[in-house]
Amino acid sequence: MGVLSRLSYVVRSKLNALVNRAENPHETLDYSYEQMRDELQDVKQGIADLTTQKKRLEKQKQRLERNVEKHNDQARQAVNQDREDLARRALEKKKTKMTQIEELETQIDSLQGQQDQLVEQKNKLEQRIEEFRTKKETMKAQHDAAEASARVSEAITGAGDEMADVSRAIERAEAQTEEMEARSEALDELQETGAFDDALSDQDALDRELAEVQTEGEVEAELETLRAEVGDDDGDAGNGGGDESVDADADPDIEEELEELKDGT
Repeated sequence: MGVLSRLSYVVRSKLNALVNRAENPHETLDYSYEQMRDELQDVKQGIADLTTQKKRLEKQKQRLERNVEKHNDQARQAVNQDREDLARRALEKKKTKMTQIEELETQIDSLQGQQDQLVEQKNKLEQRIEEFRTKKETMKAQHDAAEASARVSEAITGAGDEMADVSRAIERAEAQTEEMEARSEALDELQETGAFDDALSDQDALDRELAEVQTEGEVEAELETLRAEVGDDDGDAGNGGGDESVDADADPDIEEELEELKDGT
């Protein structure tokens, strides 16, 4: 296929597509129905014209038949008056009129045949038009139903696509939520382990270990001091020493445990 042939084919295809989109089935069916009705009207007009022409010939035939009777009476009167020449002339006119009547009858029969044929065609056309009218309305209803069904299908398809997009969005949101929750849990865990404190502190591992040892030493020294004080207090109590005094700054919980220990002893 040459370039021009291919181009012509493409152009025709585009035009056909445009025509198909612009074509309204309702308008097409109604237009076809009106065309058939116009054809029926033309047939009826043809029948009316033929009938008019036939009636005109029939009237002309009737006028000639009256002339034949008139010429026949004239010939009879001429014979009664011994005027054979007048009788002959009257009979000649009668003969001419009868010939014309025969020709008219032939034309009238021909017109009658055409009229009968047109009437038959008219009846068939009326039947076809009525059938087409019923089919037209059925086709229009089917088209409307198909169009409505197509719109519903398109809406469902569109809704399905939108739901797919929504589902994907929900999946992404859930994934982001899970990621945020995992990050939050990881941050909490790092916070509990002190990783953030280590990261924020300027001390290295050795410094932290030394600080812990120093803290433990200070705690042990303070504990020994307390033990010594407690021993001295027990000695004073055994000698009936001074009155018990309550430290206003003492921890109530510690005091309660000490009392329990005393009671236990």
